[in-house]
Amino acid sequence: MTEQLYLDDDTVLRFEATVERALDERIVLDRTHFYPTGGGQPHDTGRFRIADDPDRRWRVVDVEKADTIYHTVEPVDGNGGADDLSLPEPGTVVVGEIDADRRSAHARYHTAQHLLSAVLLDAYDAPTTGNQLYTDHAHLDAAYDRFDAEDLDRIEGRLNDLVDDDRPVSSYTMDRAAAEETLDTDRTRIDLLPDSITELRIVEVGGAESEPDEEPYDRTACAGTHVGSTGEIGEVVVTGRETKGSDEERIRFVLADHL
Repeated sequence: MTEQLYLDDDTVLRFEATVERALDERIVLDRTHFYPTGGGQPHDTGRFRIADDPDRRWRVVDVEKADTIYHTVEPVDGNGGADDLSLPEPGTVVVGEIDADRRSAHARYHTAQHLLSAVLLDAYDAPTTGNQLYTDHAHLDAAYDRFDAEDLDRIEGRLNDLVDDDRPVSSYTMDRAAAEETLDTDRTRIDLLPDSITELRIVEVGGAESEPDEEPYDRTACAGTHVGSTGEIGEVVVTGRETKGSDEERIRFVLADHL
């Protein structure tokens, strides 16, 4: 199984790894910082190059997690010659470079989604039922009858208060049984995870700096990428809502610099 380095440090954008398998258009590495599609967050993109032959390069166009992590690649023009479309052999050391803009957008939207989930639970007792992030917008589904325009203004205001607080965002691993016993499962949403997952990665949004004794604002079981503090998200604009079925609402939002 590929070592998932992004779980320990999601700020790394360049790394070295060794090819374990090359299958059709896919590469399996011993370790990776590329995030695979999952949890409502799209995959990273970027490039690979041979460590000792930088002219041999491939674009990373998809990353999927199954029994291991598969990087789908396509050759870059001029990749060692027009006729050389072969993938790197097992044992080859490659350098991975992650698209920084795409990673940053996903991290900002994912952290904003955590804040939105917490706000909806606090203010409306509305648990999150699903979410989807993109590079320029996102939406979240919640178990609630109907939000009106005044609700959306209130939600947007609270989100931006939390952004302005510049609260720290961190992650750590925790035994599932201990998490279920000590953490608020409505917030961590542990019940949504398969029983086979016995160790959790908890993403925590800290308390306000002005109130050092305050408990963390939110703790959620999550394997995605996030910013280091809520201030890095930037202004959040709630752009609308729609009914998604009986007692379920969708809230759409965008970062102000993507309008």
